[in-house]
Amino acid sequence: MKSVAAVAAVTLVSGGAVAAYAAWDLAATAQPTVTLDSEKVLEGVPDVGAIEGGVNLLVIGSDSRQGQGGGFGDPDEETAVLNDVTMLVHISEDHSHVEVVSFPRDMYVSVPGTCNDPENPDEELSALSSVKLNSVLAYGGMDCVVKTIEELTGVTIPFAGIVQFMGVAGLSEAVGGVEVCVAEPIEDPYTDTYLDAGMHELSGIAALQFLRVRHGVGDGSDLGRISNQQVFLSALARQLQSDGTLGDPVKLYSIAKVALANMQLSSSLTDPTRMISIAKAMKDVDLSKVAFVQYPTGYTGDGVVPAESAELVNQALQNDMPISFDPSADQTDFASAADPNAPAAPNADVAAEGDPGEAPAGDGSSDAPVESTPPPGTLPSDVTGQTAAEVRCSAGRTLADQ
Repeated sequence: MKSVAAVAAVTLVSGGAVAAYAAWDLAATAQPTVTLDSEKVLEGVPDVGAIEGGVNLLVIGSDSRQGQGGGFGDPDEETAVLNDVTMLVHISEDHSHVEVVSFPRDMYVSVPGTCNDPENPDEELSALSSVKLNSVLAYGGMDCVVKTIEELTGVTIPFAGIVQFMGVAGLSEAVGGVEVCVAEPIEDPYTDTYLDAGMHELSGIAALQFLRVRHGVGDGSDLGRISNQQVFLSALARQLQSDGTLGDPVKLYSIAKVALANMQLSSSLTDPTRMISIAKAMKDVDLSKVAFVQYPTGYTGDGVVPAESAELVNQALQNDMPISFDPSADQTDFASAADPNAPAAPNADVAAEGDPGEAPAGDGSSDAPVESTPPPGTLPSDVTGQTAAEVRCSAGRTLADQ
């Protein structure tokens, strides 16, 4: 009994030492942080297990070339720091549904007068009206982008992170690559991305460039790129659930380490325990309840402005309500129907493409009809996107079509 007790004691002490080292290692890896004004809502929130309550986290993709090597242009010449990707991740209070809302980079927004100058934090910047969203990061830094999206949507966002090119590449490698479906060939000399129709496993730089592709997908616009990113992210969500990553502390640790090394995070996210607790909150969410939403907009001049239905998206986020799509929504310019040879996702709904009431063209995986009328609570047809349960393919464009 004494020897058994001794072994148990050594095991517990060793386990504690490993956990302590892991936490120290993650903390030592982190880049300088930014404190968000909205972090005060986190006071008293426990950090054990899945995080309690809901989560609003803003993911900001910066096109800054600084420190990214020579593969993305000369950092001395391409000096802009633009938030070309801005995504709000909302996890519901009861962890039953998740919404990932993508805001177009060329959307005109108002910037509140509560942003502080990143170069002089004691100085408050002036409010702005009708400026493109992707200019806000350079104007007021991470906290200003958060405040702009908070004002736009009416929700409080206590978590945020900025990721640059190599960070995206590193994160895709940390999860072991992501398999995506391409319906028509992608030819994009701007990102050096050339993919034939079919399934492709993308990791590292290849995954990064797939997410950056604009000219080679959809209609060649940023809206087409958002849909292409949703194809990738939905595939990633399916993969993380199917391989048990979200329930595996070792895998989550490796991903957290890469995130800390390659991202600038709000101080609310630099606690590795909290990062893992947020990931655990998504572990058991049904894939059909994970919605990737393109914030609805309409064209104006050289950009876009929020459409009337954007307020309905805001209300869904404010009231913690799940978002569902009108099956008759026209997304044919952006993401195509599933490839017949693509593996079916569990609980996958039939993708809504083509004429209402008909199965998507070229998809022989199911004979079930698509609903011709939206179910109760569904948002208008100009609110487009997909769920993580839908296996969709990137709608590529060849050079001849550009």
